[in-house]
Amino acid sequence: MRIRLVAALAGVAAAVLAAPAAAQASDGVTPYIIGGSTVSSAPWAAAVFSNGSFTCSGTIISANYVLTARHCISGTMSVRVGSVNRTSGGVTRTVSSTSTRSDLALMRLSSPVTTSYMPLSSSYPPVGSTNSIYGWGMTCYSGCDASATLKTATVSVTSTNATDAYGGRAIASTGVNGNAWRGDSGGPQVYNGAQVGVASTADGTSRQYYGSVAYNRAWITSVAGV
Repeated sequence: MRIRLVAALAGVAAAVLAAPAAAQASDGVTPYIIGGSTVSSAPWAAAVFSNGSFTCSGTIISANYVLTARHCISGTMSVRVGSVNRTSGGVTRTVSSTSTRSDLALMRLSSPVTTSYMPLSSSYPPVGSTNSIYGWGMTCYSGCDASATLKTATVSVTSTNATDAYGGRAIASTGVNGNAWRGDSGGPQVYNGAQVGVASTADGTSRQYYGSVAYNRAWITSVAGV
């Protein structure tokens, strides 16, 4: 069963995160990457908070915009940018407005942030290619909290014509040395130094599905100008 990768809120069991079509943003925060390794520097990383609680991962793609997953958007949103620790460092901003398409969301920040922004790809990664994924999600299938430190893992692309939680085009992959799980929602999949996907759903054991950046590229440009 595929579920959205939003982190579980206190008191909400993981089991309530149903199949993508039924899951709601209120189901909670996406989990850590299972396996993989920790990251020492990620100036483009954005930890995403809903009503003050960590809920998802994301990337800053320009001075004014953070890219994350649509199902992460709920309540009053804010971000911490530029720190591999989701609880400290970097800079924080509130979110002034959001735009969504498929399972992607663009959050406009209340004021600009100067950092190294995540480049966006205009093409799909090759099937069979090895990509990197990043996030603060859970580090085990159940009984774990979200990771305090940003993690990364490598995955192998199996299809570029899968679907995300809202029926948009997605990139499917299987884990090489790790997998996405709750709390990784909205985090990036990267190929050749550019973001190709946004974490949407996963089965928690081997497969993950990332909303396609290339498929939504024109929309991203129309909103964020990049």
